[in-house]
Amino acid sequence: MYILAPAVAAGAAMLLPIVYLVLRALEADPALLAELVWRSRNLQLLLNTLALTFGVLAVATVLAFPLAWLVARTDIAGARLITILGVLPLAVPGYVMAYALIGLGGNYGLMHQVFGIVMPRPQGLWGAVAALSLYTFPYLFLNLRAALSGMDRSLEETARSLGHGPWAVLSRVTVPHLVPALLAGWLVIGLYTLGDFGAVALMRYEVFSYAIYTQYAAAFDRIYAAWLSLMLIALTLCFVLAEPLLFGRRRYARVGTGTSRPMPPVRLGRYRWLAYAFVAAVFLASIGLPVTILAYWLTLTWPPAGLDQVGVVFMRSALASAPAALAAAVVALPIAYLSVRYPSLLSRLIERAAYLGYAIPPLTLALAFVFFSLRSAPWLYQTLTLLIIAYVISFLALALGPIRAALLQARPSLEEAARSLGYSSFQAFVWIVLPLVRRGALTGMILVFVIAMKELPITFLLAPTGYTTLAVTVFSRTSEAMLAEAAPFAAAIVLFSSLFVGVLLAYEGKR
Repeated sequence: MYILAPAVAAGAAMLLPIVYLVLRALEADPALLAELVWRSRNLQLLLNTLALTFGVLAVATVLAFPLAWLVARTDIAGARLITILGVLPLAVPGYVMAYALIGLGGNYGLMHQVFGIVMPRPQGLWGAVAALSLYTFPYLFLNLRAALSGMDRSLEETARSLGHGPWAVLSRVTVPHLVPALLAGWLVIGLYTLGDFGAVALMRYEVFSYAIYTQYAAAFDRIYAAWLSLMLIALTLCFVLAEPLLFGRRRYARVGTGTSRPMPPVRLGRYRWLAYAFVAAVFLASIGLPVTILAYWLTLTWPPAGLDQVGVVFMRSALASAPAALAAAVVALPIAYLSVRYPSLLSRLIERAAYLGYAIPPLTLALAFVFFSLRSAPWLYQTLTLLIIAYVISFLALALGPIRAALLQARPSLEEAARSLGYSSFQAFVWIVLPLVRRGALTGMILVFVIAMKELPITFLLAPTGYTTLAVTVFSRTSEAMLAEAAPFAAAIVLFSSLFVGVLLAYEGKR
């Protein structure tokens, strides 16, 4: 009972946002309901959202696939350094990348002030595509790099022995075997793009997430905002369900005997400098651009305005993120234990529900909590407690994965031995299970803490009045064209995230 009750309660809580969105949306009378659903604006929002999503997927693939192939398959020098640089853009959130692109153009932008070139500030579809692609392509790069490194050498050797040239081998053998990695990367990037608010808002490109915020904050049409949220959730579920359908029942493992052999590196030869030029262009755009823009705005008026407030705002972000990280690990523990030690239909449903919060777009999740607090718990509205609860539900899946993995590696016989020595089930759980999952729980807490520190949409809607975090400060000042004032806070986000990425890469190297 001490495991089942909290696990069931957590699973039910994950369904709460959708329930309240549905209840709020159904408050409209039938005539208004038909008008809201069939508005022509909804079709335009759908087309804009799909254009943004597939645009980001296309650009991210163009950046990630050649980079992964160079690192995993060629004799390019500095493959380890290129891998590190390929992950570092994750330290620059989409809204900070949008800030960097905006700071490049205009009369006071870097290009005009340094080179005398007046470049229009990027905005609209292509501005949002550029900002989100430069941030998200590492997700696909990591998947493709792992898949290319693990492919069996004999697959391509057999194709070449049958007379296929390099391009035929690439299109008929290599790429089809990369489908799982491509779909996994595309799903992560697609879900992030569908739920993004900061980059699209700064680029003034109207998609579902931006329209939801506009309806909530400016038009005060809460019922229409609820319907837009449900439409965005439906679109998100289409992407989630499409992934296994596209994956199909194909087999990607070898069927013959023997062991697989690693691929020999392809010699770049005269194309070496072309490869280096591509790598340099990718990293100058994804890392060099935001760092240069931040340095420019930081040094334009030194000391920059608001520099003395960075520490205070950082602590506010940490005071919301740290309790959320701890609570997420505590909530994830009974769910993981139930699914691993007592597999059943109920445990599987609870575990799947735990991932629902991560699949719901953040702005939609935040709006659902606004409806919930105003209707059922007004004392929670605009409190730090509500913000922490929303963080836990949104990022619970991040804490669940490492804890579940640790439990799968822990032998059930240890608990059985403890119970045979007179320990109760609860005592065995406390003295045996908890020490075994300590590292997994710590990993999950770190993941939740870092992601929550950079989170924007949920914080923007649910934070108490005047409770500004790093993400909210960067967004608010950038949207008001206060780029120099936003620079110290954007730099703090990038520095903090870079340290975290560096720790992960160092850990990978030791492993």
